[in-house]
Amino acid sequence: MSDQNQKKLGARNRRFMHKTSEWLQSFSSIRNEAKNSELNRDRTPTCTKISITGGKGGVGKTSIALKTAQEFASAGYKTLLIDCDSNLSNTAIKLGLPLENKFEKILSGEMSFDECLIRRGNFHLLPACNGSVELFESKLNFDEVIIDIITSHEHEYDYILLDCPAGVGRDALTLNAYCDHRWIVVTPDKSSITDSYSLAKLLSQRFGIKENHLLVNMYQNEKQFQKVVLTLSETIENFLGARTMILGGIQKYDVSAEGFDTFFLSEGKNEFHRNFVKLLLGFTEKAGGPLNAPRKSVSQMAYEHDVH
Repeated sequence: MSDQNQKKLGARNRRFMHKTSEWLQSFSSIRNEAKNSELNRDRTPTCTKISITGGKGGVGKTSIALKTAQEFASAGYKTLLIDCDSNLSNTAIKLGLPLENKFEKILSGEMSFDECLIRRGNFHLLPACNGSVELFESKLNFDEVIIDIITSHEHEYDYILLDCPAGVGRDALTLNAYCDHRWIVVTPDKSSITDSYSLAKLLSQRFGIKENHLLVNMYQNEKQFQKVVLTLSETIENFLGARTMILGGIQKYDVSAEGFDTFFLSEGKNEFHRNFVKLLLGFTEKAGGPLNAPRKSVSQMAYEHDVH
């Protein structure tokens, strides 16, 4: 990396830290009694921010984030999806797009936010990088970079979705806590259930987060779905005093691993897609939509997909 780029990245790192420090410091005084709603009121959000997260990798977070963004956008909501897996970005890959590592150009000031976006109507995607040496060597706090981008552009969107990296790293925890809603994606695998609890535990104890949404992916049958829901929700309530809102589930379908994303992300009116739209409809009805009214409601979207 050139000395000039190192200086630019250092200056940007200081700016990101300054803009984000006030929000991060708010947890020090209310850590033991903070309510998610209180944080939301303090930030006065201009759009709805959702993190799609999970304790374990490979549970389908990225595919679910992409599908959600596409469906919200098709309903008329202006939606931004940010890939937060800083140097292992998969969103563009799943859409069949080339890897360009433009995100590092935002950090160096060589490109603007708008120049790095991938646009498909109301759906905008900001991919991260793949194996960028400059990003690796920059020593930036990636969570602060993302929060800076959100605060600078949230007035332009109805929804901002974060495809968060799996696990309980600092960046992932901070970004999850910053959002208005967290969708924890879990599979019936025991390690996924255990790691999801660890994620909820650290969000509760470190950031005072007392409400999350749960989405069970790749379950075989209703009995298995209910077992996962009860195990996690009751454990979280009993040991953390936190509430788990059940988004619903995505049943495992007989589709090859190679062909799943094509099947899942394609538009259609089959049972699989109707069930997913119904899941989104349930969320928007309970959680409330963004402050800016869209041209088409999610209810209309559900009707068009024959959801009753």
